[in-house]
Amino acid sequence: MGGQSGGRAVPRGQLRIYLGAAAGVGKTYAMLGEGHRRSERGADVVVAFAETHGRPQTSALLDGLEIIPRASIPYRGASFEEMDVDAVIARHPQIALVDELAHTNVPGSRNAKRWQDVDELLDAGIDVISAVNIQHLESLNDVVEQITGVPQRETVPDAVVRAAGQVELVDMTAEALRRRMAHGNIYPAEKIDAALTNYFRTGNLTALRELALLWLADKVDEGLQKYRAEHDIKVQWEARERIVVALTGGPEGDTLIRRAARIAARTSGGDLLAVHITKSDGLIGADPASLARQRQLVESLGGSYHQVVGDNISQALLTFARAENATQLVLGASRRSWLLALLTGPGIGSRTIRDSGPIDVHIVTHAHVGSRWGLLPRHRGGITPRRQAAGYLLAVALAPLATIVLTSFRSGLNLTSEMLVYLVAVIAVALTGGFVPAVLEAIAASLLLNYYFTPPIHEWTIAEANNALALGVFVAVGLVVSWIVDMTARRTKQAVRANAESELLVTTAGSILRGQDALDALLDRAREAFGMRSASLLQSSAAEGGQARGRAGEWAVVASSGERPVDRPDDADVNVPIADGLSLALAGRPLPASDRRVLGAFAAYARVALEKQRLAAEAEAAKPIAAADRMRTALLAAVSHDLRTPLASAKAAVTSLRSPDVRWNAADTAELLATADESLDRLTHLVENLLDMSRLQAGALSLFPRPTGLDEIVARALDSLEPLGSDIDVDIPESVPAVVADPAILERVVVNLTENALRYSPAGKPPMLTASVLGDRVELRVIDRGPGIPEQDRERMFVPFQRLGDTDNTTGVGLGLALSRGLTEAMDGTLAAEDTPGGGLTMTVSLPAAPSG
Repeated sequence: MGGQSGGRAVPRGQLRIYLGAAAGVGKTYAMLGEGHRRSERGADVVVAFAETHGRPQTSALLDGLEIIPRASIPYRGASFEEMDVDAVIARHPQIALVDELAHTNVPGSRNAKRWQDVDELLDAGIDVISAVNIQHLESLNDVVEQITGVPQRETVPDAVVRAAGQVELVDMTAEALRRRMAHGNIYPAEKIDAALTNYFRTGNLTALRELALLWLADKVDEGLQKYRAEHDIKVQWEARERIVVALTGGPEGDTLIRRAARIAARTSGGDLLAVHITKSDGLIGADPASLARQRQLVESLGGSYHQVVGDNISQALLTFARAENATQLVLGASRRSWLLALLTGPGIGSRTIRDSGPIDVHIVTHAHVGSRWGLLPRHRGGITPRRQAAGYLLAVALAPLATIVLTSFRSGLNLTSEMLVYLVAVIAVALTGGFVPAVLEAIAASLLLNYYFTPPIHEWTIAEANNALALGVFVAVGLVVSWIVDMTARRTKQAVRANAESELLVTTAGSILRGQDALDALLDRAREAFGMRSASLLQSSAAEGGQARGRAGEWAVVASSGERPVDRPDDADVNVPIADGLSLALAGRPLPASDRRVLGAFAAYARVALEKQRLAAEAEAAKPIAAADRMRTALLAAVSHDLRTPLASAKAAVTSLRSPDVRWNAADTAELLATADESLDRLTHLVENLLDMSRLQAGALSLFPRPTGLDEIVARALDSLEPLGSDIDVDIPESVPAVVADPAILERVVVNLTENALRYSPAGKPPMLTASVLGDRVELRVIDRGPGIPEQDRERMFVPFQRLGDTDNTTGVGLGLALSRGLTEAMDGTLAAEDTPGGGLTMTVSLPAAPSG
C-alpha cells in the first residue's frame, strides 16, 4: 500500500478502544481478533505494536497478521523496543493495531507517550484499534490508588479515550478473572500468589469493574446526548427513568422527595434529581434551613440536588427536566386555597402539565394543600423608620420650596418644565423615605401645580383638558417611580441580608465540619453575628434521664460563650428550643423576627455539633475499652481451652512415676518427665496470660508498639518452632518496611498461625511466609497447601472451641486463631482468611507500616 499523496488533505483516522477493568480480561486478545476479522473482510491490517506477555492464546493470534518491526531505542547502555511510528506511517495501512495506549515511551523516543504516537497515526489517516485499562485514565488515577493501594504511573487523558469513535468494554467477573489467574493464563506461576493476594483481590477487581462500567455508561450517555443534539431531537427518550422532583422549601418537601424516590426505585438504574427554582434577582423566598434539610434527605436516598435560576418557574422546571432527559416530574399539589386559585388563575402545576409534552407529571397531594389564604406575601419594608421620618420632613419642605422657586420664574417656564421639577422632588422623597412619603409628595405636588401653575391660576379648576391629562399622568408617573424606588431599596436590603446570611451559614457549617471545637466555635459565631452578650446551649435534666441530673425542669449548661451566660431559657432575651431537650439561649438584646429564622439554623447546627462532639468523645473512650475487651477475650479463651490438656498430661505423667505398681526404666522415666515438663511449660504460659489479663484490667499492662522488622519477628517465631520451623519457606523482601507492633505479641501471633499451617500442610508441601506492602500497611501471609476451609465457615474458625468438625484433640482445641485475631486487632491490625490459589488457606495479618525516616 503506497504512501499518502502530498497535495490532498487526508481525513483523520478513526480510533477504536477496547477498555478493560484489569490486566488479563482479554483486551489484546479482542484487539487481535478484530484485526483478523477486518483482514478477512479485505482490509489492510498491520500490527504496529502488540504485547502478548507470553500468553500462548494471545500470541497465536499474531499468526496471519503483518507485524511492523519495532524501533530500537538506546537508553542508559541498554536497548529498548518501541513502536516505529515512521515505519507505520510509511507503510500507511488502513488499520493499525496498537496495544497499551497508556504506555510511557523510553526517553529518546519520538513522543513521550504512546497515545501521542497514536494521535500521529490518526492524523496520517490511519484507523487505529487500541486497548487500555480503566486504572490508566487520568481522572480515575487517585480513585484507583485508594482502592488498590497501588499508584498508577502511566496514565492517558480522558479526552483521548472519550474522543474515540468506539469504546468497547471487555468485561469479566472478578471470580472468573481470578480463576484465569490461578490457572496460569495471565502471569507466570511464581507471580500468581502475590498477584491474587494483592492487586487481584476480589474486592479490588469488583470495584475496578464497577468503575469501568460506570465510566462507559457515562460515555454512552454522552454519545446519546450528542446524537440527539446533532439530529435536533427534542422528544424525550426513555433510555432510563429519570425522576425530577420540584422543591419549594415548603413543609411538603419531605413527602414529595420520598414519593419520587419510591418511583425511581421501581425501575433498575432510575435516577432521582431534586431541583429548586430561585428568582433571577438572587433572593430565595424559601427557608434555607428547610432546603438544606431536604437536600440532605435527597442525598441520603441516593439522589442529587440542583438549584436553577428562573423567573418563570414552570418554564425553568421543564427546561431543566428536558436538559436532564427526565421521564417523570413530581410536583406537590398547590397550597393555595380555592379562593386564591380563583383570583390568581392557573398555578405552576397546571402550567407545567400543559407544557410538559412527553414528560409524565405527578401531582402529589400532601397535608398542606389549600393552607395558604393571603393574596400577597407579607410586606417586608426596606426603609428604616429614621429614613421614613426624614422622607416626611423632606416632603414637607420640598413642595413649598419648589413652589416658591417656580413662582419666581413663572414667566420663563411652561407647565411641562414645572411638572418635571416637581417630579424630581417626588423622586428625591422616594429615595429618602420610601413609597408612602413619596405618594404624599406626589399628591401635594399635583395640588400645587393645579393651584399655582395651571390656568385658571389660583383656582382649583382646570380650563383645558390637556392640562388635566398632564396632571393625571404626572400623578401616575410619580406613584410608579415612588413604587419602583421603594421596591429597589427593599430588594437591595433583602439581597444584602440574604448574602450575609448565606455567607454566615456557609462559614458556620464549615466550622462544624472542621476541628474538634465545633460547638464552641459555633456559639462564638452566633454571639458575634447577632451582637449578643452571651450564647449558651442548655439541656433539660428531664431529657438526660431526670433523676441523674436533678428535678425535672432544671437546666444544665452544655456549652457557652461570652460574658455572664444564662443557665435557664427563661432568663435569656432570645430562646430557640431544639429537639432532645436542648435550647439555644442568647442574652443581650431582643432580636427581630427576621433574625430568628437564621438563628433557627444556628440552633440546628448546634445540635449537630453537640452530637458530633459526643460521638467523638464516645469513640475515643471506647478505643481502650475495645482493645482491652479483645485482649481479655482472647486470653480468657486460651485459659478455658488449653488448661485442661496440659494439666491432665502433667498429672498423668507424675501419677505414673509415683505409682508403686510399675517399675519404669530410665528411658520411660525420662519420657514421662519430658511430658510433665512440656505440659507444665504450657500451663506456665497460660498462667502468664492470666496475670497479663489481670494487669490489663487493672490498667497496669499495656501494649508497647514500636517499629519492628518482620524478618526479625519471623526468625524468632520459627526458632521457637524447631525442629518443624526449619522446613518453612520464608520470602520477605528487604524493601518491606517495618511495622508498628508489640514485638512479643506479634511473635505469638506468628507462632500460632504457623503452627496451624504446619498442622494442616500435607507432606512435601511446607507452609510459606511472605510479606508485601499495600498502601500504608504491611501484610504478612501464612500460606498452606492443606484442604482449605469453605468461605461460609471462615468466620466460625475464629470463634473459640471451633475446629470445624475435627474431633482429634491432639491437633489442638481451637484456640490459636481466636487468640491470634484478638492480639492482632489489639495492635490496630486485622487478620483475615482467604483461599490459597491451587488449594489451601492463606492467613493475612495486616499491620500499619512504620513511618519512613
